[in-house]
Amino acid sequence: MPQCGFSARVVQALQSEGVDFASVNVLDYPQIREGVKKFSQWPTIPQLYINGEFIGGCDIILSMHESGELGNALSEEKVEDGTQ
Repeated sequence: MPQCGFSARVVQALQSEGVDFASVNVLDYPQIREGVKKFSQWPTIPQLYINGEFIGGCDIILSMHESGELGNALSEEKVEDGTQ
């Protein structure tokens, strides 16, 4: 489980959606931490990308999870890549 409480909440949301995902502990890699912020033009970590598209940070991800939008976005991704 991530050390950061925000990241831990996002991991829990993704796990409850039942999806496979990858993560990077940016506390171990300061260059990645700063690089991903510049890439997305989003100042905070964690950041969620689905199919290479930036979705948002913790608050957005949790809001999407609670409303069902996250599950829908993840289901659409499964259909697009043929895994469903």
